[in-house]
Amino acid sequence: MSTMDIIPTVDLFPRLDAKLIEVLRTLTPEDWQKPTLASAWCVKDVAVHLLDGNLRTLSMLRDGYFGSAAPEINSYRDLVEYLNRLNAEWVLAMKRLSPAIIIELLEQTGNQYSTFLKTLDPTDKAAFAVAWAGEEESQNWFHIARDYTEKWHHQQQIRAAVGQEQELYVGELFYPYLETSMRALPYHYRNVKAPAGTVIKFVVRAATDYIWFLHSDGGTWELRKETNLAPAGEIILSQEISWRIFSKAVTPEEARKQITSSGNTQLAEKIVDMVAVMA
Repeated sequence: MSTMDIIPTVDLFPRLDAKLIEVLRTLTPEDWQKPTLASAWCVKDVAVHLLDGNLRTLSMLRDGYFGSAAPEINSYRDLVEYLNRLNAEWVLAMKRLSPAIIIELLEQTGNQYSTFLKTLDPTDKAAFAVAWAGEEESQNWFHIARDYTEKWHHQQQIRAAVGQEQELYVGELFYPYLETSMRALPYHYRNVKAPAGTVIKFVVRAATDYIWFLHSDGGTWELRKETNLAPAGEIILSQEISWRIFSKAVTPEEARKQITSSGNTQLAEKIVDMVAVMA
């Protein structure tokens, strides 16, 4: 994990949820069945997955109810497979719900979810670590920021499917998504060896360019917002391709066709297979 500042996201959830309700209310019956970038899920499936996130958090973290015991988890892959199974079971059961009911439940549980998050001490130990950043223990602020990225990218999957993707690129909502996702970089590069002082520059091109630097001390990597050293390699991502990479919605091969890199391109382009979701 880098030594960068805490990312404040807790006050953004009501605004992001309002955007979700807004877009869902514009959908036609045909829109609800459109395929999304979320593998085999249609728009309706992604919407009910977001509902599951609200309900599961409230049940486990607010009410202390975890339901049936999880199977033995011995690896990251075991955890991902378990979560995928839970997600699939939920989506299948929710086929019987109407879009109107889904919107109503999302609105109600979203308000409760946002209220609950504000009761958490940002620096206390989180119930769940942010595994994709390599953490075995996380503070609440990072767990909350991770949840923010989940809500952001799933809503963006819906919006991309129905041609309303631009709404979430507003800086106040997009930058916290990027800033949190970029915290995966040091862990993602952990097996990449480079001499001390090696710097990689990452740029996400949006209305404002967002810039990060990954700095090697010869053994580990640290994420920074500025540096006095010249980058060994640089990569420029569009706003559209950045979140698709981080959410595993595009293959590394396809991503490479949509980026610009210079210098040590092999070093810089390692980001194209970085995942900032549980996948």
